[in-house]
Amino acid sequence: MKVDAIRACFEGVIPATMTTVSLDGTPNVAYLSQVQFVDSDHIALSWQFFNKTRANLLANPHAMLVVIDAVTAAQYRLTLEFLRTETCGPLFESMKAKIAGVASHVGMSGVFKLLGADVFRVHALEQVPGQVLPQPPHRNLLAALRRTSERIGLDTDLESLLVDTLDCLEREFGIGHSMALLYDQAGQRLYTVASRGYEESGVGSEIPLGDGVIGVAARERTPIRIGHMSAEYAYNRAIRDNALGGGMHALETAIPLPGLPESRSQLAVPMLANQRLIGVLYVESPQDLRFTYDDEDALVALANQLAMAIHTLQATDAADDAPRAGHNGDCPGGGEPLLVRHYPENDSIFLGDDYLIKGVAGSIFAVLVRDALELGRTEFSNRELRLDPRIRLPDLSDNLEARLLLLARRLAERNTGIHIEKTGRGRFRLCSTRPLKLAS
Repeated sequence: MKVDAIRACFEGVIPATMTTVSLDGTPNVAYLSQVQFVDSDHIALSWQFFNKTRANLLANPHAMLVVIDAVTAAQYRLTLEFLRTETCGPLFESMKAKIAGVASHVGMSGVFKLLGADVFRVHALEQVPGQVLPQPPHRNLLAALRRTSERIGLDTDLESLLVDTLDCLEREFGIGHSMALLYDQAGQRLYTVASRGYEESGVGSEIPLGDGVIGVAARERTPIRIGHMSAEYAYNRAIRDNALGGGMHALETAIPLPGLPESRSQLAVPMLANQRLIGVLYVESPQDLRFTYDDEDALVALANQLAMAIHTLQATDAADDAPRAGHNGDCPGGGEPLLVRHYPENDSIFLGDDYLIKGVAGSIFAVLVRDALELGRTEFSNRELRLDPRIRLPDLSDNLEARLLLLARRLAERNTGIHIEKTGRGRFRLCSTRPLKLAS
């Protein structure tokens, strides 16, 4: 039997029991708040206090661990050898997040502080004799992943890809609350491009790298899964704190992230393509321990396919067709003008007094409106925008299609009479039912 066969015992529901022995043969038994699966031959245990267990391990690296499956009550005994301690990096951050969730669940926030992740080799694993309960019904996540993979494999544009992915998370995996965020390398932050299951979409909301469960998953390039509500990893609070640090203007232009008011389970999975961070796929639930190791495995596979699809679409987007001739049939001359206010210092855009967007998407919108007013143009191509020096794209790898999708969705949500519609591969049109007025 390998370690991956008993991962259900590592969810932190029932504390593990660890036995160590000093050099003089004196045994010591202690409870552990976290056991982390590493691979089929290794686990990691939480180092939280410099206690007798820690002193014994440093003197004698051999130990015995007993873990319990919280559903079946089956007990397993593991023979361990201590290898090393990690105090930073993906493994440490993953364990730190889980302990924060457990601590918050039992009212011990601030007490359970992870000092390090102790990595052990498992030399033997055996089930302790005793009566056990039956296993719960099996959820066929592999079949769900297969159907999802087949569906999104047919998508040829970013919008369809994101819509189908989140739809499959709900239909195939039974996950009703999800969002997809893409990575802005220049700004060292992630921005929401799609969400499912929330009253407000939160499209355009941002979270800095390293903030909350989403930001940590992105920074460490590793899945972060929490089975209980954790105030320490509450991403909405992190965003508001960050906005407050920037003053009132930051608050005015901060789009709230969508999220459950009582999120009991969270799983953030980085989307990686050729080791490049594309974004994060995030799911949450009001149910404790909703996401297991199996859910994590399935969503890691899905996120990697999603990342490669986005990466491929970026390459295709960079080779789109040239623009068509200018078109001016959608800009009427009558009615109340719509005032578009552009602030060049951060490229934030306001429609009248209402905030729309900022950053690269804001810069794109300002260029579109300016060309519509000064040149009478309303049709554009992705290629010309990518080469336009006024937009100041961070680099050629930046996902321009994602910025345009973000802008189109924000315009649709504001419903002020102006919108963007696709007219072909790599081409789109700026449409307005009102005359426009630009103020910078």
